[in-house]
Amino acid sequence: MKIALVKLSSLGDVVHALPVAVTLRACRPDAHITWVVESSESAVLQGHDAIDEILAVDTRLWRRARRPARLLRAARDLLVLRRRLAATGFDVVIDLQGLLKSGLVTAATGAALRVGFARGRCREPLSAVFTNRRITPPTSSRHVIEQYLSTLSALDITASKVEFRVPASRQAEARVDGFLAATGLKPRDRLVVVSPGAGREAKRWPVTRYRELATRLRDEAAAATVVAWGPGEADTAQAITGPAAALLAPPTSIPELVALLRRATAVVASDTGPLHLAAAVGTRCVGLYGPTDAERNGPYGHGHRALQSPDGQMTGLTVSAVLTAVLDLL
Repeated sequence: MKIALVKLSSLGDVVHALPVAVTLRACRPDAHITWVVESSESAVLQGHDAIDEILAVDTRLWRRARRPARLLRAARDLLVLRRRLAATGFDVVIDLQGLLKSGLVTAATGAALRVGFARGRCREPLSAVFTNRRITPPTSSRHVIEQYLSTLSALDITASKVEFRVPASRQAEARVDGFLAATGLKPRDRLVVVSPGAGREAKRWPVTRYRELATRLRDEAAAATVVAWGPGEADTAQAITGPAAALLAPPTSIPELVALLRRATAVVASDTGPLHLAAAVGTRCVGLYGPTDAERNGPYGHGHRALQSPDGQMTGLTVSAVLTAVLDLL
C-alpha cells in the first residue's frame, strides 16, 4: 500500500501530525509512506523512521509569484509535482491540512481513497471537494493531535500511537553543546529556553515580560535563560537579553533547535512551532495562550503547563503566573 500524508505547514502543525505517521507505521508496517510538506518545514522530518519518502514543495513561492518569470517557474513546479504524484500510484492520501492548496495536492495524487475532514471541520471548506472519505472527529478528540489521528479510522485503524520520535542530529547536538559550553553552562545547570516569536502579533507575549521573567529566573531560581529565535526575530530576541538576564542563542537550523530544546530543563513559548517541538522531544513546557485554545493546541502530554489568558489577550498573562508555572516544573 502506498500512502501519502499531506501536511504542508506550519512547523507546529507538522509536529502535531507526526503521531499519524508513527501509528501508520505500527499498524501498516509494509506500507510505503510519503509525506508532502513545505520545503522550510521538511527538515523536521528528515531521518524519521516512520517515513519512507519526503516530498518537499514550496507553495509559499507559488503564492508570492507575481512577475512573469516567477509565474512560469511556479507553473513548471506545479506540473512536475502533479506528474510525480500521479506516477507514484498512491492508493491512499490523507489531507491533514484542510486547505484549498492541500486539497489540490490531494487530488493530484490520483489516489482511489482520498481522506480528509468533513467540510465543517476544514479550515477552508472548499478543500473537502477533493476528498471522498470525510471524517468528523469525535467530540472526545479535543486536542488537534487526536483529531488528526481520527482520520485513520478510514483505514480501520482505531488504536493510536501518540509518539513523535523526532529525529536527532549528532552534528546539530555537537554544535549546541559547543555553544552552551562556551557560555559556561554545565549539563547539571537549570536551563530555561524561551521562544518569543509567533506567526502573528496577537500570539506574542510582550518582550518586557520575557525580560522580567529571565531576570526573576536568574535571581529566584538560579536558572539560566537562553532566547531562541527564528527568521525575522533577531531584534525581538536581542531586546530580551539584558545585562546577565538572558543569553542569545545563535542562529539555529531546525535540527539545532531540536538539540537546544532537548537540552533545556523547561521551555516557555506561545502557541508556536518551538513549543510543540519541545513537547515532542520530551522537554517540559509552559505554553502561553491568548487568542488560541490551550485545550486544543496546548503542549501535548503529561507534565506541561498551558496558561490561558482570561481575556484572550497575551497581556492578560502576568510574569508572576508564568514564573510560578516554570518554578513548578523546575
